[in-house]
Amino acid sequence: MANEAKRIYIADDDDNIRQVVKTFLASDGYQVEDFPTGDLLLERFAQSPCDLAILDVMMPGSDGFTVCTELRKVSTVPIIMLTARDSENDYAMGLGLGSDDYITKPFSAMALLMRVRAIFRRIDFEREKHSAPAAVAVGKLTLDVGSRHISKDAQPLALTPTEYEVLKYLMLHANQAVSREELLNTVWGFETAVETRATDDTVRRLRQKLDGCGVSIAAVWGFGFRLEENA
Repeated sequence: MANEAKRIYIADDDDNIRQVVKTFLASDGYQVEDFPTGDLLLERFAQSPCDLAILDVMMPGSDGFTVCTELRKVSTVPIIMLTARDSENDYAMGLGLGSDDYITKPFSAMALLMRVRAIFRRIDFEREKHSAPAAVAVGKLTLDVGSRHISKDAQPLALTPTEYEVLKYLMLHANQAVSREELLNTVWGFETAVETRATDDTVRRLRQKLDGCGVSIAAVWGFGFRLEENA
């Protein structure tokens, strides 16, 4: 998934956790800076804000809840709380103070990466939703975002909700290669237990319904698909 080199700050007094998380997130293309205390993270944030903050709850100096409160006074940056506690009160407190997610130790680095990706995906989705044009035309197809209709020559196509979401995404990114992972994340969400084949099956059904629409869904070998107008 493209993350446009977003910057992530993590504060945790456990050196091992910091290094594991930093290495894992950096391997996915994120720029990561780590701090042994929340106070150091706040100082760095005041100099140069990040795109997402990961805060351990129990730290020397200002704890994670305090750091979250201070960040919320000046920023809406996404915040993920890390904690060894597993109680509803801590969970409620973290969310009540303005954190966006909460993960209990011990956790896998992959699970944290999925949470990070999900947050950025929601942000990108909201940005795209507000910036998307009201109508898009590709070939003989017209997408009306407001009414959630895709029509051919003013006649609505009979699409399932999933087929609509896939075709909408392809139309909004016409002539661009879209990866299977991107479609899975956007249409189904990473938490859904769905195989890559679900994407292929949906595209197969769409290809049948797009006959005569002046467009085709081309396979991009080893990557995904591209919606393009027929010559």
